[in-house]
Amino acid sequence: MLFCLPNSRGGKDPLSSPGGPGSRRNNYNLEGISVKMFLRGRPITMYIPSGIRSLEELPSGPPPETLSLDWVYGYRGRDSRSNLFVLRSGEVVYFIACVVVLYRPGGGPGGPGGGGQRHYRGHTDCVRCLAVHPDGVRVASGQTAGVDKDGKPLQPVVHVWDSETLLKLQEIGLGAFERGVGALAFSVVDQGAFLCVVDDSNEHMLSVWDCGRGTKLAEIKSTNDSVLAVGFSPRDSSCIVTSGKSHVHFWNWSGAAGVPGNGTLTRKQGVFGKYKKPKFIPCFVFLPDGDILTGDSEGNILTWGRSLSDSKTPGRGGAKETYGIVAQAHAHEGSIFALCLRRDGTVLSGGGRDRRLVQWGPGLVALQEAEIPEHFGAVRAIAERLGSELLVGTTKNALLRGDLAQGFSPVIQGHTDELWGLCTHPFQNRFLTCGHDRQLCLWDGEGHALAWSIDLKETGLCADFHPSGAVVAVGLNTGRWLVLDTETREIVSDVTDGNEQLSVVRYSPDGLHLAIGSHDNMIYIYSVSSDGAKSSRFGRCVGHSSFITHLDWSKDGNFIMSNSGDYEILYWNVGEGCKLLRNRYESRDREWATYTCVLGFHVYGVWPDGSDGTDINSLCRSHNERVVAVADDFCKVHLFQYPCARAKAPSLVYGGHGSHVTSVRFTHDDSHLISLGGKDASIFQWRVLGAGGSGPAPATPSRTPSLSPASSLDV
Repeated sequence: MLFCLPNSRGGKDPLSSPGGPGSRRNNYNLEGISVKMFLRGRPITMYIPSGIRSLEELPSGPPPETLSLDWVYGYRGRDSRSNLFVLRSGEVVYFIACVVVLYRPGGGPGGPGGGGQRHYRGHTDCVRCLAVHPDGVRVASGQTAGVDKDGKPLQPVVHVWDSETLLKLQEIGLGAFERGVGALAFSVVDQGAFLCVVDDSNEHMLSVWDCGRGTKLAEIKSTNDSVLAVGFSPRDSSCIVTSGKSHVHFWNWSGAAGVPGNGTLTRKQGVFGKYKKPKFIPCFVFLPDGDILTGDSEGNILTWGRSLSDSKTPGRGGAKETYGIVAQAHAHEGSIFALCLRRDGTVLSGGGRDRRLVQWGPGLVALQEAEIPEHFGAVRAIAERLGSELLVGTTKNALLRGDLAQGFSPVIQGHTDELWGLCTHPFQNRFLTCGHDRQLCLWDGEGHALAWSIDLKETGLCADFHPSGAVVAVGLNTGRWLVLDTETREIVSDVTDGNEQLSVVRYSPDGLHLAIGSHDNMIYIYSVSSDGAKSSRFGRCVGHSSFITHLDWSKDGNFIMSNSGDYEILYWNVGEGCKLLRNRYESRDREWATYTCVLGFHVYGVWPDGSDGTDINSLCRSHNERVVAVADDFCKVHLFQYPCARAKAPSLVYGGHGSHVTSVRFTHDDSHLISLGGKDASIFQWRVLGAGGSGPAPATPSRTPSLSPASSLDV
């Protein structure tokens, strides 16, 4: 499960003493020529460059540059359902991490992607489910429960918002739900006046709410088994259906008049009778004649209708009328994950194991079908757009566009597991990502599309482009590192250094050397040919007492600065045989080609008070050396001025990720910043605005670290 923590940190004044060994304080001492910072009681000394006469002359405020969310890569299809809908505007709405994406596809049916995105960013933790109002404009989105920085639980909630303005209209159920919101549905027959919510508590509480007032009208414990879907009958708001593990429940709500607290919910169990009870019923759909179709884990589509109870299979509470199966059709091999009623009255079903998309006519007669390519995964959700065009969400976090006759092509793609590796192209708006799903992906930042991907067979943790852009080095979790040709995607070099995971790979600015930082405490240095295709061992940097976390080359390509897991800052003379520079004071004026080390004089102000040394995962200075972007462990991206060498420096803070942010990198021209969510598997592309950016800064940018804009209107 993904947890998202709030950004605000307890403010503490710096002290002159380091505190005890278990202290989580950051403390700073100014000793004339150096600044001393303490992490977990360990002193970290950083020497002040000779050109700085006083720390007071350094920048003290947040940067003039700001970030605006430009594009979100990915879709949460791996572990969520009922998460893909089409709005009245024609936009497709879905979610990933804490962001609800409103996507307008470009090109023709089945053609290339493109289009534009808008984003609803009002949620503070991962979005788990969606429902669209009958007016096609209002949207309800439910989020999971998170924890704050002290480990205290935060409450899940439902937002009802306007998809045209991206303004929140109502906040429903704050304090009423446990763990998270698992399923949502608007009523239909009464213009969407009511919202049904199922939470993720042990009892899976079922509640009905007045959408306009935000008041609870009824509530009941539904079942201890997982509930996967909920819906109002389109003909009668007093009828609610839920389905999930081994059950279909038909609920009668007596409070459809909308009087708070006076309504009651009573349940009738769906009777399977002579039919085998499936393990799961993930989806259902209402037919125009009042019958209900369910899709189950046995691959069957069952037609449910009202019938008198049999004495051998009495309904709950002794009811005389029950819901039973009146027809069955074996539709798929393996589970059915999605059902969709089309405008023409036919029904679409999406299969898991067989990846088939089948159109069914009256009497469940198969009319047409298509198969989703294996590398996209199984069908997770289906939405109908104009004409015969369909949008299909898959379990490998892709959105496909097309129709049953012409087939489908991807318009949105993403990773499926935790992300760590990120690098940007030296002269194109492209970037490369890798992670625990073993996929290495090259992304086109201008076209917002996947250029190519390959299977690494192992977990990729770090990557870097050669300055020529012709090859890219990728570090794996086994000590192996690969060099791939970016055009042919062929592996031109395959080397292993030790048997520990690699945390950083970095080419020197002239491209003649490659540094490999390992968890075996070593930095391996290789000489590289001019085209980057060939390499030979040059030496090793030996001296760190813990695993390597970050490193940077000097602008002249002769020196390396490195950080380690025990908060060391060491300097190395590569030209003189990878020699450790004992006198770190002599490196105070050295200029660095990149700045990704999280510890150093120029960036020590990014560390928050109370940090335990692991709160910052990644850091990147812009190429114009004006700002520093920081990825923290609390789902936030920060923007600081550079140099950031004043304790407790203010920053602009941006939310949206639903997990620890693992990496940030600026594109070659500083027009965009790329950030990676860890376990949420999301990739955010931020536009840099303001001084040195690609557009004017907002008139009144937020300067408060704990606040971030609720929505992004960029298209």
